[in-house]
Amino acid sequence: MSLPDRRQFRWRCSVCCAGYPLDAVRYTCLSCPGTAALDLVIDYERAGAGQPPGSVVNTAEPSMWRYRALLPVGGAIHPGLDRVGWTPLGELPWLAERLGMRRLLLKDDGRNLSGSLKDRASALVVAKARELGERVVVTASTGNAAAALAACCAASGVRCLVFVPQGTPPAKVAQLRACDAVVAEVPGGYGRAVELSYEVARRKGWYCRTTAFNPYTAEGKKTVALEIAEQLGWHAPDVVLVPAGDGNILTGVHKGFSDTLAMGWTDRMPRLIAVQSAAAPALFEAWRCGAQVPAGARAGSRAESISVAVPQDGRRALRAVRATDGCVAVVSDEEAMDAVNLLARTSGVFAELASAVTTAALPGLLADGRVLPDECVVVVNTGSGLKDPLAALGRSRPVVQDSGEYAVLEAELTRLLADDG
Repeated sequence: MSLPDRRQFRWRCSVCCAGYPLDAVRYTCLSCPGTAALDLVIDYERAGAGQPPGSVVNTAEPSMWRYRALLPVGGAIHPGLDRVGWTPLGELPWLAERLGMRRLLLKDDGRNLSGSLKDRASALVVAKARELGERVVVTASTGNAAAALAACCAASGVRCLVFVPQGTPPAKVAQLRACDAVVAEVPGGYGRAVELSYEVARRKGWYCRTTAFNPYTAEGKKTVALEIAEQLGWHAPDVVLVPAGDGNILTGVHKGFSDTLAMGWTDRMPRLIAVQSAAAPALFEAWRCGAQVPAGARAGSRAESISVAVPQDGRRALRAVRATDGCVAVVSDEEAMDAVNLLARTSGVFAELASAVTTAALPGLLADGRVLPDECVVVVNTGSGLKDPLAALGRSRPVVQDSGEYAVLEAELTRLLADDG
């Protein structure tokens, strides 16, 4: 497959709609105050709209780069970045039966390079950094985006600097250090980490990957939606559930399905449902009140990947939910902890606590009719449970201790194995 024609891409401000050539802007809108996010506008006719997917999609490429024609980067992709994407989409028959659903599927992005969907954003950002000749990429993260960037930088020979809030799970910090990232732990939470990433990037001229601020993040994440559509035979599901903190994954998923519609590969848009922790409900509160931009809220969730007080991509995330007739739901951290174990027991997939909120939300969404039992529903697993393996430990079965008396041990094992709870 040939490289995409750069003339088919341009940026448009998501607030004032000002347009820019692809290489005329680095991060956000030059006309709006603050950090107004940019949307990628594609000349779909030039990209091959109306042609069969197989003439545009490189089906021989088992990664996110099979959609290279719709991704705004040029040049060769470093071999270290070609292990991201094309993750499995699998049926969850036991969980579907338990919930009374006809068809429930899980898109397992815990299989990516660093174990997170955010590898998709980082792979595209690092590819762009290499195209621009950048030496250092910096980001702010509660853990997963940092680990994704560290892994992609390590795999492609680019230096990585990450700002993480104090209290980030040790397993995530260990992953960063193993990938030779420079790690700065920041008191004051995620918001302070974001501010520092902007400041150091501005002062030093380093390339900033921070979510939504860098417009390539959502474009990388959109590939998960392209894959879902392709893996369903170029049919869109009825509903897609996405965990939401900053809201950038939701923005990317909406963009990906929009691309499939515009290219003529699917004939409808699924309803998008964002799920948050009740302990960090900024998007939910804005959706419930009819606000266009979240005002900010408390952020004290144990699911630190979505524990965000001020969503960096809240405007576009809310727009995506409303445009698809979706909604925003909240669940408690305790419900999410239970869902980690429920998903693992019924599918073998060990999901991160922040990702399990989607499974936790299903009973309530079914009860109030926002999800119907006969619909095709996809939940997106955005991270591996190994990112924070202690998060749901209290909801797991206890470990059996051998007292030295075989009869006692046998009786306890028999009791536990007979327990279907």
